[in-house]
Amino acid sequence: MDYLLWILVVIIAFLVGKLFTKIKMPAILGWLITGMVLGPYALNLLKNELMVGEAYNLIIHILECTVGLMIGTELVWKKIKKSGRAIIITTLFQSLGTFLVVSLVFMVTFLIVDIPLFLAFIFGGIALATAPAPSLSIVREFKTDGPVTRTLIPMAALDDIVGVVVFFTTISIISGTKSNESMPWYLILGVILLPLIIGAVVGILTGFVLRKSKNINISLMVVIIGILVASGIGFIFNEFLLPAALLNFMLIGMSFSAAFANMVGEEELETLMTRFNPILGVSLIVVILNLGAPLDYHAILGAGLFTVIYIISRAFGKYFGAFTGAALTKSPKTVRNYLGLTLLPHSGVSLVFTGIAVGTLNNIDPSLSTIVNGTIAAAAIINEIIAVIVARKAFSMAGELNKGAIKDGENIQSS
Repeated sequence: MDYLLWILVVIIAFLVGKLFTKIKMPAILGWLITGMVLGPYALNLLKNELMVGEAYNLIIHILECTVGLMIGTELVWKKIKKSGRAIIITTLFQSLGTFLVVSLVFMVTFLIVDIPLFLAFIFGGIALATAPAPSLSIVREFKTDGPVTRTLIPMAALDDIVGVVVFFTTISIISGTKSNESMPWYLILGVILLPLIIGAVVGILTGFVLRKSKNINISLMVVIIGILVASGIGFIFNEFLLPAALLNFMLIGMSFSAAFANMVGEEELETLMTRFNPILGVSLIVVILNLGAPLDYHAILGAGLFTVIYIISRAFGKYFGAFTGAALTKSPKTVRNYLGLTLLPHSGVSLVFTGIAVGTLNNIDPSLSTIVNGTIAAAAIINEIIAVIVARKAFSMAGELNKGAIKDGENIQSS
């Protein structure tokens, strides 16, 4: 019965998304709000008992892996080799810049209100994470194309890697100095490298099969099987071989698709992804719903000064970090001015990091875990709604809305 209700929620989200597009708003905003309204904290059609179940989480991981194909299939070496250095430098500036800005702002705040200063670095570690799915859904829905889009897509993958490195290093140092339970270095390394290795190995094998396939339906089936295999291996590591569910399945999907995308022809890849689009569309709806459902709308009422400080300082770090990185690498003016605004969506990875931080802080001082949990919960809701609108506006100001549709039309005419 719970799964039937879940399917109903997905259908409702799809219809609400269509309604939002009628009023010139991104469909993703409708999906997020549907998740909150129909999730465990409101009408409870999408029940908590379902969401914590192994079968549900396996399905979500498979769909997260599927969404990763939006990133990986754009990581074709011929496309990114010219701008690779600029993307890496800009990613480091906006990620590490956000960590430094949020940490410093909270250090000053905590000095004033007499809260341990190490908590500021936990806020900084959580803040640098970006949730790529919301911005990618806008890219897909509005068919954006241009310098901002082409910088954002590979950056989404690199940003997650930097986020994992900084957050787990920070939490390991704090837990080691405050509770004598530091995270081993090899576990941090494993969390970073395992998704990339799993995806790449399965992706290379998939690429060899795709090279021999002459039938698009068979190729599509091969990719689907590859996603299932890669997700299954990741799920086994999460459930049985790691101390917690730490692997990023979107990174698995990214690595998987990047591997085979560099092994097949450009036309074959484009045809394959065109056929894959309906699967990708459903996956995005479910993944965004899953981001919205755990958000407790009551947290908005409890939002306080820390939430406001967190949202503003994180936005400042993301925007000016991206601006500085883009300026130093002489990236196009639109990238310099608008890229940072597309990096504001936050909720998915931040909620995972928050759960890990709360678990660590409970062993040090439970009152500190309450501060982190309350601040991020409220910020996740407020920021996500604002960020989706701002990201869409940024693509519009950059002049990239519907440019992908124009390019597709030109490709069709030329062929």
